[in-house]
Formats: sequence, C-alpha cells, structure tokens
Amino acid sequence: MNSKTTAKSIEVTSDAEGLTSRSGAYLMTELADRVGLTKALSTAMAPTRSRRSAHDPGVVLRDLAISIADGGDCVSDLGVLAGQVDLFGKVASNSTAHRVISSIGSKELEAIRLARAAARANAWKAGARPETLTIDLDATLLTAHSEKDQAKGNYKGGFGFHPLMAYLEGTGEPLAALLRPGNAGANTAADHFKVLELALEQIPAADLDREILVRTDGAGATHAFTHDCREASINFSVGYELSPAVQAAILQTPEHHWQPAIEPEGENREGAWVTELTDRVDLSSWPEGTRLICRKERAHPGAQFKFTDHGGHRFTSFLTDTEAGQIAGLELRHRQRARVEDSIRSGKDTGMRNLPFHDFAANQAWLELSLMAQDLLAWTEVLVLTGNLAKAEPKRLRQRLFHVAGRIARSGRRITLRLPRSWPWAKALEAAFARLRALPPPLLA
Repeated sequence: MNSKTTAKSIEVTSDAEGLTSRSGAYLMTELADRVGLTKALSTAMAPTRSRRSAHDPGVVLRDLAISIADGGDCVSDLGVLAGQVDLFGKVASNSTAHRVISSIGSKELEAIRLARAAARANAWKAGARPETLTIDLDATLLTAHSEKDQAKGNYKGGFGFHPLMAYLEGTGEPLAALLRPGNAGANTAADHFKVLELALEQIPAADLDREILVRTDGAGATHAFTHDCREASINFSVGYELSPAVQAAILQTPEHHWQPAIEPEGENREGAWVTELTDRVDLSSWPEGTRLICRKERAHPGAQFKFTDHGGHRFTSFLTDTEAGQIAGLELRHRQRARVEDSIRSGKDTGMRNLPFHDFAANQAWLELSLMAQDLLAWTEVLVLTGNLAKAEPKRLRQRLFHVAGRIARSGRRITLRLPRSWPWAKALEAAFARLRALPPPLLA
C-alpha cells in the first residue's frame, strides 16, 4: 500500500503582528472586572504595594487566576498572557508574581477571601444566584512529588496534602478549601465546621436567611459536626456507616416497607428501593429529629460483594434532619452529592492538582487562586454561555473558546478583536462577549 503524505509544504514565519492565541481567555478578564473582582483584589492587596509605579498586586492575582483558568499550573504559565497588551495589559514578570504570592499572609488571605465574596455578591445579583443553597463538603488527596512544607503520607500510601473542599450545588462554585497535611483525619469535626464556616462567609449576607443544607459523605457523620450544624440552623445530610445495628434493622424490615427509589426526572430507579430506619435504630445521641434512611440496589453485573451486602443488593444509608419530604426524594437529594466529585476533578484540572511551592502558606494562597479561577469559570458558564457550552468542563471550554486565535485591528482609538470566521464556536464567543457587556455594572460590597 502507498502511504499518504501531505501534498504541499507550508512555509512558517514569525513576522505577523496583531495576533493573539488567547482571544477567549480575555472573556474571563473582562468578567473579573465586570463583577468587581479586580478592584476588590486591588483593595485587598493595597497594603502590600510598596510603590505606585510597581505592578498592582491585585491585578497580578487576577492575571494569575486567569492563567490558571486557562490551563496553567505554575507561576511561569503567566507568561502566556504576556506580550498581548491590548487584551491583558502589562502582565507582571514571574519574579514579581512570586513576590506577590510571598506577601500573602493570614491577613492578606482573609482579605482575598472577602474580595471573592464581594465579587460573588455582584455575580449573583447579575444572574448567577442558585435556586437552592446546598453546600457539599468533601476531601481529596493531592500528591506532592517533593518534600514540601507539611506534606505527609496519606491513608492510601501516597504523599502530599489532604485538603477539605466546599462546593455549591447547582453552579459548581468552589466556596472554600482548607489545606491540610496528607495525614489529616477524614472525619475531623473541627475541620468540617471550619471549612463550612469559610463557605458561609462566601455567601452574600442577603442570602444567609435562606434555607441552607450541607451534605457530606460518612466522614461528616460525627456528633460534634451535626450538633454544630443544628446550632447554626443549617440542615444536614451525611452518610452513615452500616453498623451491626443498622444491618440488623435492614434484615428485619418487611419487604412491603421498601418503596422504589426515583431518578431526577421523577420516574422510578430500576432495581433500587428506599426505606426509613429511624424507629428501628437508636438515634438518641444525634440531634433531635434526625432521620436514618437506607437505600438498597441490585449490584451491577461483575461487582465484587462485601460482607455487608445481602441478597444480591448493595446498601447505603444516611442521616438527615430534614423533617418534610418523601424519603425517596430525600434519598435522591443525598445521592446527588456525588456531583461534588466532578467539581473536584474539574478543580484539579484548574490549578489544584499541582501545588507548586515549598512553603505551606504559599500553597494555601495558590489553592485560593485556584478557587478564584474556578469561580470565574462557573460565572462564565452561568452568566454568558448557553447550550452545551454552559455545562462544559474546563478542558472543553479551553479548546473551543479560550484558546481561539484572533487578530487585533486598530482604527483610530478603537480596537477590534477579529475572530476567525471558520472557527465553529466563533459566533458563540462573540455572543458571550455581548451578553457579558450587557450585565449591570458592579456594586462593590
């Protein structure tokens, strides 16, 4: 067979002007300005600015967040935005960016969090407010490939960090992250309540009167954490272990007490049933009104059974203090907590996988920048994108929107960014800019 080769050779030169390879990334820069994040960061970092002629440290942090959202995983990736002054302005050098991050102490970190909260309030006013307030807490493991400050061995035999995360259901916004050593406990109640406290600080004051639900896996099923939630008037839905008492209650439950589980659209979930075990297990040590709900489901073909499985079924249970609602709906609500794993996976694709510094404080600052980048991605999808792009993961957004090439044209004082006509998503990006510029101006909190 004859092999096929390119029929023509392409001459390559480096003499073009007015081109950019990050047309879509500017969408997030303009969004950060529109929701007031840039100005809030400048105010937060103003005490660290030594002279007026230097780079504004708040703008440096914004640019770092843009580079992370664009796919960067270290400070040097900031250089991708450099050389495109018409879009991104004068971007700081790597050494300047390192100095800015080194200047972030506990006070500065708190100020940055307040800046994120102020921008979130503006984004929610502009249309990003979720219908419900459900906060999902979950921990994840981050590998360290060198001896970094406070990196420790973890329960899976790896080495690194074990941060505890808080994400908002619906919009996927990352509300908070608590960086911890790799050997940090999975069910430490104090850590769960601390990250929940940080998450609540991200919610606009006007929304704190709404009903708030916090969901966790079995790591959050501690008496201390659930009682703290009760004192804070926050509902909980936490995974619960299949203890011997729960297993006995399951086996003693009559078959007619099991009712079909449901899917989000409302139809029955095939091969799955739910029941309530509140009256069959002693829950007196938990907050008053706590309910225990169990689901059984036929195991998938080829699944390996555990000793807690019975009759070819898998069993899971959870505790909740929600009084109203059918148990099938409550079980569906708790099952949807699994979406937080998608949010964490996307977060690892947005700067969280690699903590690039040796110093623990600098890595905590980098983690906060990753949350900021994830915020910008979430607000971009909710506020200015439509269709499948409004539900796309970061990788797809970068490939289709952020990394599209463009030509910058000047006419007098007017600058025009021209997108390639043949690019399949050029019109979608153009429409996104139009929707962004139609948003109301920010009112800084």
